[in-house]
Amino acid sequence: MKLKRSKGMENISAYLFLSPWIIGFILFTGGPIIASFLLSSIKWNLLGVPEFVGLENYRYMFSGESDFWNSLKVTILFTVISVSVSVIVSLFLAVLLNFKMKYISLFQFLYFVPAVMPSVVMACVFKLMFNKELGIVNYLLTLLGIDNPPNWLSDSFWIWPTLAIASIFTYSTGQMMLIFSSSLKEVPQELYEACDLDGANFIQRFFYVTLPAISPIILFNTVVATISSFNSSFTLIYPLTGGGPDNATEVLSLSIYKNAFKLFDMGYASALAVILFIIVAVVTAVQFRLSKNWVYYD
Repeated sequence: MKLKRSKGMENISAYLFLSPWIIGFILFTGGPIIASFLLSSIKWNLLGVPEFVGLENYRYMFSGESDFWNSLKVTILFTVISVSVSVIVSLFLAVLLNFKMKYISLFQFLYFVPAVMPSVVMACVFKLMFNKELGIVNYLLTLLGIDNPPNWLSDSFWIWPTLAIASIFTYSTGQMMLIFSSSLKEVPQELYEACDLDGANFIQRFFYVTLPAISPIILFNTVVATISSFNSSFTLIYPLTGGGPDNATEVLSLSIYKNAFKLFDMGYASALAVILFIIVAVVTAVQFRLSKNWVYYD
């Protein structure tokens, strides 16, 4: 009897310690997700009486009348670019940080500084740097003899290299750099010693030993970066481009904001949020499924 009572008290204590997270999840994550599913079936402008329309918002979304397909294409393109650039750069920086040299902690701090800056601030800085008339980037290009530098933020082609560069300085890159740096230190040294005995060079050691050894961490960072790119692209793109030029960078998160708080169509915005949620879930599941072919846990 005492044993059962003791286990019961332990369970109650565990739930009490978990209660702040559970309450926070219900209020700020679970609740809004359920509310989005419910709101996606109504038509509401925040002022009038909500009108139940069933699947009408989804029908309109998938029709040719909406801008959904353009937003989806832009979102996928931005995600591929952002994830590829941030994962590769963060791994490259982590490899550099694992070389034995003086003041390595200082370099690690300098590499991580952009990650602690808010994305909105970083986007505003890039907006000034890549300004066609006043930006330092075009000023440096003119010094190199380029008389007609690109209009980085207003050209549908050059905006993508700009976003790729901006993605390097987001929080995800700095966070992944630290995770990669820690994982590189855990690679068994005897594997490198065996490579040295076989006469392998640095490139061969990296591709045949280092990458397979840290493949679970690569998967983790890729999944986290993908989810972040889908859901947090708004904080980078909105202050930098506002979705322009000509909707060339209007990702789904930006389309949700525009329909909800500019057009006041909460039902359609909620339907877009539901579809974005489903897309992220499907993409994440596919990533885990494909990981069986290249991730090694031994």
